[in-house]
Amino acid sequence: MLLQLDPPIPVLSPKGKGLAHALIDYGAEHDLIWIVFQDENGQCWSWGNKEIRGQVNVTMGRPEVVLPIAVKQDRPRVVPNV
Repeated sequence: MLLQLDPPIPVLSPKGKGLAHALIDYGAEHDLIWIVFQDENGQCWSWGNKEIRGQVNVTMGRPEVVLPIAVKQDRPRVVPNV
């Protein structure tokens, strides 16, 4: 299932701040996939649920968040089996 987020949600990803515009749900056995356009350069990335955090929101009482160290590291590249 693909869900367009309206309005987009400000998130923190391993590549920095961005806006999540869509969410993909493949079902109960899979992580949610967040489609995020990064603030810094406009690149579009897809991130697993465990790699995303909501940005600071003082009104909602959400303090500054920090991504876990393991998530901050670059994800391994997927190399096709040739």
